[in-house]
Amino acid sequence: MLAAIVLLVPLAPGWPAVKKSFANGEVFAKTFPGLLDAFLLDIAIFAWSAPLIFAAGLIVALMRDARAPALYPLRLLGIVYTDVFRGVPVILVIYLVGFGVPGLGMPRPWNSPYLWGTVALVLTYAAYVAEVFRTGIESIHQSQRAAALSLGLSESDTMRYVILPQAIRRVVPANMNLFIALQKDVALLSFIGPVEIFRQAGVYKSLLANFTPYVGAALIFLAVTIPATRYADHLMAKQLRARS
Repeated sequence: MLAAIVLLVPLAPGWPAVKKSFANGEVFAKTFPGLLDAFLLDIAIFAWSAPLIFAAGLIVALMRDARAPALYPLRLLGIVYTDVFRGVPVILVIYLVGFGVPGLGMPRPWNSPYLWGTVALVLTYAAYVAEVFRTGIESIHQSQRAAALSLGLSESDTMRYVILPQAIRRVVPANMNLFIALQKDVALLSFIGPVEIFRQAGVYKSLLANFTPYVGAALIFLAVTIPATRYADHLMAKQLRARS
Protein backbone atom coordinates (compact mmCIF):
# COMPACT_ATOMS: atom_id res chain seq x y z
CA MET A 1 0.00 0.00 0.00
CA LEU A 2 2.75 2.45 0.99
CA ALA A 3 4.74 1.54 -2.13
CA ALA A 4 1.68 2.20 -4.29
CA ILE A 5 1.22 5.63 -2.71
CA VAL A 6 4.90 6.49 -3.21
CA LEU A 7 4.72 5.44 -6.85
CA LEU A 8 1.32 6.88 -7.76
CA VAL A 9 1.27 10.24 -5.95
CA PRO A 10 4.09 11.75 -8.08
CA LEU A 11 1.99 10.90 -11.15
CA ALA A 12 -0.84 13.20 -10.02
CA PRO A 13 -1.15 16.38 -12.10
CA GLY A 14 -0.84 18.64 -9.05
CA TRP A 15 2.24 16.92 -7.64
CA PRO A 16 4.79 19.58 -8.75
CA ALA A 17 2.85 22.31 -6.94
CA VAL A 18 2.41 20.16 -3.82
CA LYS A 19 6.10 19.24 -3.82
CA LYS A 20 7.07 22.90 -4.08
CA SER A 21 4.76 23.85 -1.19
CA PHE A 22 5.46 20.94 1.19
CA ALA A 23 8.87 19.53 0.23
CA ASN A 24 10.93 22.50 -0.81
CA GLY A 25 14.55 21.66 -0.08
CA GLU A 26 15.71 25.27 -0.01
CA VAL A 27 13.02 26.29 2.48
CA PHE A 28 13.71 23.19 4.57
CA ALA A 29 17.42 23.99 4.83
CA LYS A 30 16.70 27.61 5.71
CA THR A 31 14.12 26.95 8.43
CA PHE A 32 15.20 23.66 10.02
CA PRO A 33 17.83 25.17 12.40
CA GLY A 34 15.26 27.66 13.69
CA LEU A 35 12.76 24.86 14.22
CA LEU A 36 15.32 22.94 16.24
CA ASP A 37 15.92 26.00 18.43
CA ALA A 38 12.17 26.39 18.97
CA PHE A 39 11.88 22.71 19.83
CA LEU A 40 14.11 23.34 22.84
CA LEU A 41 11.18 25.23 24.36
CA ASP A 42 8.94 22.20 23.80
CA ILE A 43 11.51 20.07 25.61
CA ALA A 44 11.76 22.57 28.47
CA ILE A 45 7.98 22.72 28.96
CA PHE A 46 7.83 18.92 28.87
CA ALA A 47 10.72 18.65 31.33
CA TRP A 48 9.07 20.78 34.00
CA SER A 49 5.53 19.47 33.32
CA ALA A 50 6.27 15.73 33.49
CA PRO A 51 7.37 15.58 37.18
CA LEU A 52 4.39 17.72 38.20
CA ILE A 53 2.02 15.44 36.29
CA PHE A 54 3.61 12.35 37.86
CA ALA A 55 3.24 13.75 41.38
CA ALA A 56 -0.29 15.10 40.87
CA GLY A 57 -1.43 11.87 39.22
CA LEU A 58 -0.07 9.80 42.08
CA ILE A 59 -1.80 12.00 44.68
CA VAL A 60 -5.13 11.75 42.86
CA ALA A 61 -4.73 7.96 42.53
CA LEU A 62 -4.14 7.70 46.30
CA MET A 63 -7.21 9.86 46.91
CA ARG A 64 -9.28 7.50 44.80
CA ASP A 65 -7.90 4.51 46.71
CA ALA A 66 -8.80 6.00 50.11
CA ARG A 67 -10.88 3.37 51.95
CA ALA A 68 -11.56 4.89 55.34
CA PRO A 69 -15.12 6.27 55.60
CA ALA A 70 -13.76 9.57 56.93
CA LEU A 71 -11.75 10.00 53.72
CA TYR A 72 -14.73 9.51 51.40
CA PRO A 73 -14.83 13.25 50.48
CA LEU A 74 -11.25 12.91 49.20
CA ARG A 75 -12.22 9.86 47.19
CA LEU A 76 -15.22 11.68 45.74
CA LEU A 77 -13.03 14.67 44.86
CA GLY A 78 -10.62 12.36 43.03
CA ILE A 79 -13.48 10.78 41.08
CA VAL A 80 -14.92 14.16 40.07
CA TYR A 81 -11.48 15.46 39.08
CA THR A 82 -10.66 12.51 36.80
CA ASP A 83 -14.13 12.51 35.24
CA VAL A 84 -13.98 16.22 34.44
CA PHE A 85 -10.46 16.49 33.08
CA ARG A 86 -10.61 13.25 31.10
CA GLY A 87 -13.89 14.41 29.58
CA VAL A 88 -12.73 17.85 28.37
CA PRO A 89 -10.37 18.03 25.36
CA VAL A 90 -6.92 19.27 26.30
CA ILE A 91 -7.12 22.16 23.81
CA LEU A 92 -10.23 23.48 25.59
CA VAL A 93 -8.51 23.29 28.97
CA ILE A 94 -5.56 25.20 27.51
CA TYR A 95 -7.85 27.90 26.13
CA LEU A 96 -9.92 28.21 29.32
CA VAL A 97 -6.93 28.31 31.67
CA GLY A 98 -4.47 30.05 29.34
CA PHE A 99 -6.80 32.92 28.47
CA GLY A 100 -9.15 32.93 31.44
CA VAL A 101 -6.71 33.17 34.35
CA PRO A 102 -4.47 35.92 32.85
CA GLY A 103 -7.70 37.78 32.09
CA LEU A 104 -8.07 38.35 35.84
CA GLY A 105 -5.47 41.09 35.47
CA MET A 106 -2.75 39.63 37.68
CA PRO A 107 0.76 41.14 37.49
CA ARG A 108 3.77 39.36 36.04
CA PRO A 109 4.82 36.59 36.29
CA TRP A 110 1.36 35.35 37.30
CA ASN A 111 -0.13 36.17 33.90
CA SER A 112 2.51 34.21 31.96
CA PRO A 113 1.19 31.87 29.23
CA TYR A 114 4.06 29.51 30.06
CA LEU A 115 2.82 29.20 33.63
CA TRP A 116 -0.86 28.72 32.84
CA GLY A 117 -0.17 26.58 29.80
CA THR A 118 1.79 24.27 32.05
CA VAL A 119 -1.05 24.27 34.58
CA ALA A 120 -3.49 23.27 31.83
CA LEU A 121 -1.28 20.37 30.74
CA VAL A 122 -0.80 19.21 34.33
CA LEU A 123 -4.52 19.36 35.08
CA THR A 124 -5.39 17.28 32.03
CA TYR A 125 -2.62 14.72 32.02
CA ALA A 126 -2.66 14.17 35.79
CA ALA A 127 -6.20 12.82 35.41
CA TYR A 128 -5.02 10.19 32.91
CA VAL A 129 -1.89 9.32 34.89
CA ALA A 130 -4.01 8.97 38.04
CA GLU A 131 -6.18 6.36 36.34
CA VAL A 132 -3.10 4.47 35.19
CA PHE A 133 -1.71 4.51 38.73
CA ARG A 134 -5.06 3.40 40.13
CA THR A 135 -5.08 0.46 37.72
CA GLY A 136 -1.60 -0.48 38.91
CA ILE A 137 -2.63 -0.24 42.56
CA GLU A 138 -5.71 -2.38 42.01
CA SER A 139 -3.64 -4.97 40.13
CA ILE A 140 -1.78 -5.82 43.36
CA HIS A 141 -3.57 -8.77 44.95
CA GLN A 142 -5.48 -8.01 48.15
CA SER A 143 -3.60 -10.80 49.92
CA GLN A 144 -0.45 -8.68 49.89
CA ARG A 145 -2.25 -5.81 51.59
CA ALA A 146 -3.75 -8.21 54.15
CA ALA A 147 -0.37 -9.84 54.80
CA ALA A 148 1.32 -6.48 55.36
CA LEU A 149 -1.42 -5.38 57.77
CA SER A 150 -1.17 -8.67 59.66
CA LEU A 151 2.56 -8.05 60.14
CA GLY A 152 1.76 -4.81 61.92
CA LEU A 153 2.24 -2.29 59.09
CA SER A 154 -0.13 0.64 59.04
CA GLU A 155 -2.31 1.40 56.03
CA SER A 156 0.04 4.18 54.95
CA ASP A 157 3.17 2.04 55.36
CA THR A 158 1.51 -0.81 53.47
CA MET A 159 0.79 1.52 50.57
CA ARG A 160 4.24 3.11 50.70
CA TYR A 161 6.43 0.02 51.07
CA VAL A 162 4.37 -2.84 49.60
CA ILE A 163 1.74 -1.64 47.12
CA LEU A 164 3.19 1.46 45.45
CA PRO A 165 6.64 0.08 44.48
CA GLN A 166 5.00 -2.79 42.62
CA ALA A 167 2.21 -0.69 41.13
CA ILE A 168 4.57 1.98 39.79
CA ARG A 169 6.76 -0.64 38.09
CA ARG A 170 3.73 -2.25 36.47
CA VAL A 171 2.43 0.98 34.93
CA VAL A 172 5.73 2.34 33.57
CA PRO A 173 4.95 1.34 29.92
CA ALA A 174 1.44 2.84 30.05
CA ASN A 175 2.74 6.07 31.56
CA MET A 176 5.51 6.19 28.96
CA ASN A 177 2.84 6.27 26.25
CA LEU A 178 1.06 9.12 28.03
CA PHE A 179 4.25 11.13 28.30
CA ILE A 180 4.90 10.57 24.58
CA ALA A 181 1.46 12.07 23.93
CA LEU A 182 2.35 14.93 26.30
CA GLN A 183 5.45 15.75 24.27
CA LYS A 184 3.25 16.24 21.21
CA ASP A 185 0.51 18.16 23.05
CA VAL A 186 3.03 20.72 24.30
CA ALA A 187 2.69 22.17 20.78
CA LEU A 188 -0.90 23.13 21.61
CA LEU A 189 0.42 25.84 23.95
CA SER A 190 1.29 27.83 20.83
CA PHE A 191 -2.38 28.87 20.71
CA ILE A 192 -1.94 30.95 23.87
CA GLY A 193 1.40 32.56 23.05
CA PRO A 194 4.62 30.55 23.54
CA VAL A 195 6.74 30.48 20.38
CA GLU A 196 7.58 26.79 20.37
CA ILE A 197 8.15 24.64 17.28
CA PHE A 198 4.57 24.61 15.96
CA ARG A 199 4.20 28.38 16.25
CA GLN A 200 7.67 28.92 14.78
CA ALA A 201 6.71 26.74 11.81
CA GLY A 202 3.63 28.94 11.36
CA VAL A 203 5.80 32.05 11.40
CA TYR A 204 8.06 30.61 8.71
CA LYS A 205 5.03 29.53 6.68
CA SER A 206 3.69 33.08 6.72
CA LEU A 207 7.04 34.65 5.89
CA LEU A 208 7.93 32.26 3.07
CA ALA A 209 4.44 31.34 1.84
CA ASN A 210 5.42 27.68 2.07
CA PHE A 211 4.26 24.71 4.17
CA THR A 212 7.63 22.93 4.26
CA PRO A 213 8.41 24.18 7.82
CA TYR A 214 5.44 22.14 9.06
CA VAL A 215 6.98 19.05 7.48
CA GLY A 216 10.27 19.86 9.20
CA ALA A 217 8.46 20.19 12.54
CA ALA A 218 6.76 16.84 11.96
CA LEU A 219 10.13 15.18 11.29
CA ILE A 220 11.57 16.59 14.51
CA PHE A 221 8.64 15.22 16.51
CA LEU A 222 9.01 11.83 14.81
CA ALA A 223 12.72 11.76 15.66
CA VAL A 224 11.77 11.99 19.34
CA THR A 225 8.53 10.04 19.56
CA ILE A 226 9.41 6.96 17.49
CA PRO A 227 12.42 5.93 19.66
CA ALA A 228 10.37 6.67 22.79
CA THR A 229 7.49 4.54 21.50
CA ARG A 230 9.82 1.66 20.67
CA TYR A 231 11.32 1.92 24.16
CA ALA A 232 7.83 1.79 25.70
CA ASP A 233 7.06 -1.32 23.64
CA HIS A 234 10.34 -2.85 24.83
CA LEU A 235 9.42 -2.21 28.46
CA MET A 236 5.97 -3.73 27.95
CA ALA A 237 7.41 -6.84 26.28
CA LYS A 238 9.98 -7.18 29.05
CA GLN A 239 7.24 -6.91 31.65
CA LEU A 240 5.14 -9.58 29.91
CA ARG A 241 8.14 -11.93 29.75
CA ALA A 242 8.78 -11.42 33.45
CA ARG A 243 5.18 -12.36 34.29
CA SER A 244 5.13 -15.47 32.09
